[in-house]
Amino acid sequence: MISIVTPVYNEEGNVVYFHDEVTKVMKGVDMDYEIIYVNDGSKDRTDELIHQLADSDPHVRALTFARNFGHQIAITCGMDFAIGDAVITMDGDMQHPPELIPKLIEKWQEGYDIVQTIRTTTEDAGPVKKMTSAGYYAFINAISTTRVTPGGSDFRLMDRKALETFKKFREHSRFIRGIVGGLGFKQTSIEFEAPARHAGVSKFSMRKMLHFAMDGIITNSTLPLRMAFYIGVLAAVAGVLVILHVLYCVIAGQAVPGWATMTILISIFGSLNLMGLGIVGEYLGRIFEEAKNRPLYWLQDDTASHADNPYRETHDHL
Repeated sequence: MISIVTPVYNEEGNVVYFHDEVTKVMKGVDMDYEIIYVNDGSKDRTDELIHQLADSDPHVRALTFARNFGHQIAITCGMDFAIGDAVITMDGDMQHPPELIPKLIEKWQEGYDIVQTIRTTTEDAGPVKKMTSAGYYAFINAISTTRVTPGGSDFRLMDRKALETFKKFREHSRFIRGIVGGLGFKQTSIEFEAPARHAGVSKFSMRKMLHFAMDGIITNSTLPLRMAFYIGVLAAVAGVLVILHVLYCVIAGQAVPGWATMTILISIFGSLNLMGLGIVGEYLGRIFEEAKNRPLYWLQDDTASHADNPYRETHDHL
């Protein structure tokens, strides 16, 4: 069996079309399958639509979060509930082409445990997004011991044994691409060109993208902590040189009122202190979140629990 996990957030214009396209592809694959939709607190008709799909299609299971938990947590939830021998995760906006599914399965049947897709380009991506994306991957790979493939997406296939290992990673600040990259196992990749969204607009605002980027950096490297220390050392050396210069001016009788020097020093060391505290604060904040040991998510509804849902009859052992 193949499990297809799809997180959805305000995708009323995409989810039915996506489902039809995936169903067409899976009918051409000689395997049983399930499609798990995880509604990440949508405000539109997405939840209603995936429940309709679950009522009409025995291959569908709809999970509904009690609130918005984020894209990475939604993917994790679907993988927790998946029962397939292999699990494919993909977005429901048609930027992850369903026609690639047979190729992922083919690579899995060749013996690969993880088949990762790599975006070579995105149709509706502007030059700024392409440049910042390339710079981000270069930076994170420079500071991390775990390589994150440039252009890698959350469109991938994982074998059951790789999935069971992945499910042991329960941190709240999740960067799945980094986790999967560090799992090991036998991995391969497939390149693709991401088309434009079928409908709607991207849900990744600038704020969300920056938060996602920060999660990727902090969860994969402690180098920012070391950088704060090294910058502090350089600042201390610069401070000593400034002090020596001031002493020389005093001895040579060239001293002037020291307000300018004091202002410069306060500005330099004040900013460095705040920067260092900010970096340490980010790590402490993550530690605080993990120490609370709260669940990653909780559900408002699961269509498999409905007595009249065909999914319950087909997968009653759940």
